Amino acid sequence: MRNLKLIVSYDGTGYAGWQVQPDSPTIQGTLASAIGRITGEKVLPQGSGRTDAGVHALGQVVTFATESPVPPANFVKALNDILPAAVRVLSAEEMTPEFHARKSARAKTYRYRIFRGAICSPFVARYVWHFPYPLEEDAMAAAAGVVVGEHDFTSFAAVDAERGKGFNHEGHPSTPLRAGSGSLRNPDLLNVRSIFSSAWHREGDEFVYTVWGAGFLHHMVRNLVGTFILVGKKTLAVDDVKRILEARERSAAGATAPAGGLCLMSVEY
Repeated sequence: MRNLKLIVSYDGTGYAGWQVQPDSPTIQGTLASAIGRITGEKVLPQGSGRTDAGVHALGQVVTFATESPVPPANFVKALNDILPAAVRVLSAEEMTPEFHARKSARAKTYRYRIFRGAICSPFVARYVWHFPYPLEEDAMAAAAGVVVGEHDFTSFAAVDAERGKGFNHEGHPSTPLRAGSGSLRNPDLLNVRSIFSSAWHREGDEFVYTVWGAGFLHHMVRNLVGTFILVGKKTLAVDDVKRILEARERSAAGATAPAGGLCLMSVEY
């Protein structure tokens, strides 16, 4: 049995997210079908994390086990011949049996693009949040720095309506990524995450948020962006972001930003 690692890029606009669903097109399901056509095996590829419906990826990492003797380079060619144009396999390589796209991940980088111009080109629209209204961009940049470090991000996590728990990008109750901390031993660490950098910058008509961290909760980046927008609108002050973090209540933060502006850029191991 071989363990293959793929780097996959996709436009998530027409997909119901990463995770396979019975009646909707998903990235995981699309890849599973393509791999099965090549190998004749029933394979469920594992991603580094579960992107939501409409979210994109430039560097999603995927692993799957196969008995097929097809060389990695040939997998790239064969998969791209089968896959729709919105999903591209950029590379393939054989890994040790222990390597796992999600469990072995150490850090991820996400990017969120806001288009600030008056008119957004249709060739850009699906990859940005068009927001042509006044914003204090300097204040948003200052607010982004507040979340750097290790914090409890409960206020920025999606909430399961029945159990009231934060969920991670794998769709399971969130577990901490800190070494030596166990959620069963210390429930207070459930939503603790480490953010290494968090910054906004201008790229022409776009205001772009880039965040690099050890792990992310479900909807966390989009909820951060939705909160930073409130700072930009002067509804919140920069200091309010710290207060929201400390509140550990989803209702304290801003609304979830639209999915189309978000992209998983890369995963580190």
